[in-house]
Amino acid sequence: MSAHAIYVASAYGISAIVLAGLALWIMIDQRARRRELAALEAAGVRRRSDPPAKST
Repeated sequence: MSAHAIYVASAYGISAIVLAGLALWIMIDQRARRRELAALEAAGVRRRSDPPAKST
């Protein structure tokens, strides 16, 4: 295997590891944000995008 092939293979390998790490980080962060949102909704905090509650 030539030096160039080793360089290219290692570059692809490092890129794949970095992309997998980023994808994992995004999934972990998404779960944390969903838990935070659920806690806020349970506490009665509403989203600004929700329609206003009907007053009777």
